[in-house]
Amino acid sequence: MNAETAREKFVDWLARRMTLAGRGDCDDVLKVEPSGKYWLGRLQSAEAVAESDWGDRGERLEPCAFGIKVKPRGAGPWRFRVVTSFRVWLWDKSAKIWKKTGPVCVGFAIEVPVRIGIHRYGEEEIASALASVTGRDGLAARIDVEVDTGQSGDHELSVSLVNCSPKEHPDFKDTRLYQSELRVEDLDTLPFMLEALEDSFRYDRCIEAYGINCGVRTESGAIVTEDAVTVDRRRPRYWSVDDPMPTMRFMDLAADPIGPAEALLSALRSWGGANWAADVLEHRADADRWSTEMQQQATRAAEEFERECERLAKGIELLKSDEALFRAFTGMNRAMSFSARGKYDSWRPFQLGFLLANLSSVVDKEHEPDVVDVVWFATGGGKTETYLGLLVTAALYDRMTGKVSGITAWSRFPLRMLSLQQTQRFADAIASAEMVRREMGLAGDGFSLGFFVGQGATPNRILENPKPGEPDPDDDQMPRRYQVLEYCPFCHERSITMDFDRRSWRLEHRCGNTDCVANGDALPIYVVDEEIYRFLPTVVVGTLDKAASISLQASMRGMVGAPLGVCSKEGHGYTYAPRSSRPSGCLVPGCRGTRQALPMEEDKYGPSFRLQDELHLLRDSLGAVDSHYEALYDALQDELCGRKPKVLASSATLTGYEKQVDVLYRRAARVFPVPPPRVGGGFWTADSESLMRRFVAIAPRGVTIEYTVDRLLTELQIAVRNLARDPVSTCADIGIDPQFSAELLSLYGTNVVYGNTLRDLEAVMRSMETQVLVPGAINTASLTGKTDFSEVREILERLQSPEDSFEERLHIVSASSMMSHGVDVDRLNVMVMLGIPLSAAEFIQATARVGRRFPGLVFVVHKIGRERDAGVFRSFRQFVEQGDRFVEPIPVTRRSRRVLDRTVAGLELARLLVIHEGSSGTALTTLRTFKDYVSSGKFDVDVELDALIEALGLQSELDEPLRKDLRVWFDELRHNILVPPNDARFPSDLSPSGPPMLSLRDVEKQVPVIGTRV
Repeated sequence: MNAETAREKFVDWLARRMTLAGRGDCDDVLKVEPSGKYWLGRLQSAEAVAESDWGDRGERLEPCAFGIKVKPRGAGPWRFRVVTSFRVWLWDKSAKIWKKTGPVCVGFAIEVPVRIGIHRYGEEEIASALASVTGRDGLAARIDVEVDTGQSGDHELSVSLVNCSPKEHPDFKDTRLYQSELRVEDLDTLPFMLEALEDSFRYDRCIEAYGINCGVRTESGAIVTEDAVTVDRRRPRYWSVDDPMPTMRFMDLAADPIGPAEALLSALRSWGGANWAADVLEHRADADRWSTEMQQQATRAAEEFERECERLAKGIELLKSDEALFRAFTGMNRAMSFSARGKYDSWRPFQLGFLLANLSSVVDKEHEPDVVDVVWFATGGGKTETYLGLLVTAALYDRMTGKVSGITAWSRFPLRMLSLQQTQRFADAIASAEMVRREMGLAGDGFSLGFFVGQGATPNRILENPKPGEPDPDDDQMPRRYQVLEYCPFCHERSITMDFDRRSWRLEHRCGNTDCVANGDALPIYVVDEEIYRFLPTVVVGTLDKAASISLQASMRGMVGAPLGVCSKEGHGYTYAPRSSRPSGCLVPGCRGTRQALPMEEDKYGPSFRLQDELHLLRDSLGAVDSHYEALYDALQDELCGRKPKVLASSATLTGYEKQVDVLYRRAARVFPVPPPRVGGGFWTADSESLMRRFVAIAPRGVTIEYTVDRLLTELQIAVRNLARDPVSTCADIGIDPQFSAELLSLYGTNVVYGNTLRDLEAVMRSMETQVLVPGAINTASLTGKTDFSEVREILERLQSPEDSFEERLHIVSASSMMSHGVDVDRLNVMVMLGIPLSAAEFIQATARVGRRFPGLVFVVHKIGRERDAGVFRSFRQFVEQGDRFVEPIPVTRRSRRVLDRTVAGLELARLLVIHEGSSGTALTTLRTFKDYVSSGKFDVDVELDALIEALGLQSELDEPLRKDLRVWFDELRHNILVPPNDARFPSDLSPSGPPMLSLRDVEKQVPVIGTRV
């Protein structure tokens, strides 16, 4: 037995234990009421359900019936066999304990007439069997078969086991049925079509049967109920064709990328001929009875595949014809080899394919920026490393072609807190690229990384005389609070020390390893906003919210174009518009240096790339606001540098992606890779036999979701603690060798509890303190938006490098959506999810945090009283297997007048700071200086109006209401300039719509909350 088999067996054992615990299969005697202990497989009395106040929700929360819904083949009457079994718990008054009966098993053949309505069967047979097993009369159950006509016009049969016992009976303290099961045999059926999904030639919408208050599975020709719906997802394999896989090792590609690239393209085209050719699609269309629309979809997809091949071919030709690009690409592969440090040593085929397809975006600054390239690939497939490969290539190419300084790429993440693990991966790649730059002898600034998150995580600035609560340069403990890196990106040793250098006014990460190539110098990462403006790191990573800062911070000019100069003081960096406290525009406090000329042409400073992670999260008001700021950044860079950046994005869905890209960026959209003609069977990825993730859907019956989670966590922790205490016996029970016990304890000893709201998480964590009773202490931690930045770092460190003793490790981690993006810890392989998230995309992202490298187990505890959760439970298998198709179309528009009212002030103030201050050579921060500037004729309100209309692309008839609003706003601005409000002190006070947004999420008007101390 190998380790992989042992892991899969352990996951199977763990999942089975949870289901058995929920049903009570392993218990025969109880001291507590069974109705308060078991949450699966139970049926309440129909009389009790009828008397409840919950209506249809009551039937879902604790049903009196469950069963199977099928579409019978043929006109009827229909003959088939029904088999049911269940158990009863009896109260032994003298012993004061509950005892479980043996199984009540009944099977019989029935004939169902072709008559709409409910037909009842087996009540006498089941009552007799109940009396025989329990030793007394009083309980009753029956089989109901409801005949109905579905939307397709076909007959549908709903076969249910109904508990028709009385609510109360003198001989039975509990009239519920437990461990209930139902089988339908010898019935020929037709599949249902999943109405929630549209026709697609790639997917199968067929569902053999639906469960009624349960799940269903097929077993030896029979349809069987199941209390917990289990769905397995297989780990992808990245080479699934017969052609030999060309080498994709970094060091091989560093020597010769052309041969392997051509072999990859040849294999892709060969596979395409066997899967995308017209005759192949025609054969499938006939065999699967495709509609005309499905045939048209397939034809368009085949054309997209051919264009994908052409893009790879163009990339290969560029490597042959452009020597600088060839050197940059081979250098990037050396850098990625250094960065990986043996964890992996090669690209996956899709990664190399993406790089080849996008090489033209590195060299073509004229046409490529008009297209947004969207990466659509499974979470955990390596998208971040793929991006980094392209960015390192671009950075090296920049140095070879005259860009000796400035930003190559700005990568933005939509969540409020950027993952420290993502930042570390960026830092590793940039540090490795710097080593290659030195090897190649390329002139210019060293490569560096900017962590652009700002207040709350890292400082906006560090002042000489800070106020209470602000970072204090004289506080020895201050630097450590802002440590971002876990380890040195050069030597990968956990030897980071933090320091504040007053001479250069820098908050520095340093490596304490004396053998490190960093040689004791500050590591190339900037975490203070003003340091990012001063040094313009090669790659900036940050949260999307920071984009709004451009209307408040003149130094953000460096994010779209050239600074105004360089400070004469060594180590002070770039300078911007002067202020009274910094007359030369240097951002170092008290600097008396002078402004000197820039080291390169101004038009080279604009970033080549903007990256947007998790594009699907840019929706609703956030997407609408961002669309205006994206237009602003494009227009500013175009005005300063004569070009726009290339936009790259990743998304969890392709539903409506072309429209979303058009709204956000006013560009065409292109996806890589083109989805395959059959799900799970593409060129770039196909399903393997190895288990990646097992999903277990649970619909608790008669108990709260908090109770269910408590019981799951209890059973999970008891299981791993048994493994720690007695590995030999536990491994024998599982059927594996005890040699794997230590690894299994590490991989499955920590449980993640994922909640959709902080309220849910807090309720569960409170309940867990008293209800999860296991041998030994339970160590918990929390990863939510409320978790302190330094605490996040500490938790991730403990998860990645656990304590030697199991008792000292983290056992349970509660997590919110903060964890669903970029948290990659191989040891996290068990998750309990509290309800279905509001979006399918979040479900995909969150559950992908477990099982990234080893088999994972996800328990999805449905809030079954909610309509959405109930609907998902009904078709849970399809929800998991075709999850991307359930991702909702992205609701976003740039034609919101309300959003424009919130953004226009920031858009115009950004132009004032970035364009006008830069050209005026003086500060425009006071009302007086601004009015003087206007009087000089250099600020024309009509010109500014036209500039914003053009920037926002408000050219069509549909945009007339927005154009009208802008004209009104600028007319009021003109009036305010001539007759300023009495309390106006700054140009921003002249805004007719109030101050600019502080964050892209600052959409709703703020309501002041005034309290009185009591």
